[in-house]
Amino acid sequence: MQRPSLGRRPDATRAPRSRRLPAPPRIGALARLRDRIESREFLRLRIRFRRRRFLAFLAVLGPGLIAGIVGNDAGGITTYSVLGSQTGYLLLWLFPITIVVLAVVQEMAARLGVVTGQGLSDLIRDRFGVRWTAFAMLVLLIANVANTIAEFAGASAALEIFSVPRLVTVPVVAVAIWALVIFASYRALERIFLSISLVFLTYVVAAFVGRPDWAEVGRAFIQPSLDVPGMPLAATLLLAVAVVGTTITPYMQFYLQSAVAEKGIDEEELRLEQADAVVGSVWTNVVAVFIVVATASALFGSGIALETAGQAAEALRPVAGDLSSTLFAVGLFGASVLAATIMPISTAYVICEAFGWESGVGKPFRDAPAFFLIYTFVLFFGAAVMLLPGLDLIGLIVASQYLQGLLLPVVLIFMFLLVNDRRLLGRHANGRRRNILTGVAIGLVILLDVTLLGVQVLGALGVRIG
Repeated sequence: MQRPSLGRRPDATRAPRSRRLPAPPRIGALARLRDRIESREFLRLRIRFRRRRFLAFLAVLGPGLIAGIVGNDAGGITTYSVLGSQTGYLLLWLFPITIVVLAVVQEMAARLGVVTGQGLSDLIRDRFGVRWTAFAMLVLLIANVANTIAEFAGASAALEIFSVPRLVTVPVVAVAIWALVIFASYRALERIFLSISLVFLTYVVAAFVGRPDWAEVGRAFIQPSLDVPGMPLAATLLLAVAVVGTTITPYMQFYLQSAVAEKGIDEEELRLEQADAVVGSVWTNVVAVFIVVATASALFGSGIALETAGQAAEALRPVAGDLSSTLFAVGLFGASVLAATIMPISTAYVICEAFGWESGVGKPFRDAPAFFLIYTFVLFFGAAVMLLPGLDLIGLIVASQYLQGLLLPVVLIFMFLLVNDRRLLGRHANGRRRNILTGVAIGLVILLDVTLLGVQVLGALGVRIG
């Protein structure tokens, strides 16, 4: 149900302001002393107000930050590791662009969730009908199941570096994640997610351990280049497209909007939630930069070909030492566990909202049985498939990217139409300037995503590119 817009009262109904005569000017030392005391008191009030605003921001902080960092899952870490090992620092200039693009998309999802109090699939069903909703749900379900398998693969690869077998890692992680979501409240779960996100600091430390050339890193941000020694231009372009494409995925936006709605963030807190979405966008790209720096400083020019993030952690050991390898593996494990938790939750949110079923992590099982059954199915099916012998994980991950690439343009167009609906958002709908920025960002993502998807399909058909 759409919540009414708070809106400002019209001028005619505003309480009249009391008219006060201006105070007479003060003169002398006593007046200057009074002015100084009053200015200090005013400064104290401002500081107190700012502290309260900061505390209010911390209370809202969560959905945007979690949605942003969960994009750095096993697939994302693999992409950034390949980027660093094959191109060094040369493509770091892409990340300021991905920060802006992701921030624009995340802000749209946050605004829709706050103002309407509904999840994205709920709005798509109401606005565009059941057929489009069913198509989006089917593609997202298949893609998220495949991605959940990939996350268990990432967690297993990380712990195999410490000699923990896959047959132990997958069941233990799956049961722990399931119990956490089933028995924890939303507030507790959000705090746990935010705590797990601190594991991404390991990539910051790993980058410094590798002792990169920071001057060269800085130049890469301000001197864009696609000229990578020994690498064809077509391959460089495809890798650049993959980096932009892996930054934004449909499940991130579905999760963000549903989490905002479940948390009950009010319209008065909209700016704080928008800041949360932007902070998440910035932080996830900062982490990506440090992953690139860590792998570039250790592996660029070594001739080592990477296909998974687990291989990146293993490859760092002989080159950068045990500490760097350990930090990379710990980060990969934490990121994979976080994404393996969020992806089934996002899937359950989306399907339940689409068909009008009760949903929410904070609800008891009897109030939202479909939500928890879908969550359980996606989680344990992903874990079970991961244990099958002879599984082609690379092919599975690529297939999931096909599906995400197919769904992303549809979702972004839906979001763009929704944020322009004044009947839905009222005064919070897009204006002309915001539409220009949003249109450019979405157009860029769709163009790159379709390009990457087309090249992958041609490659699967045996057509050689570049």
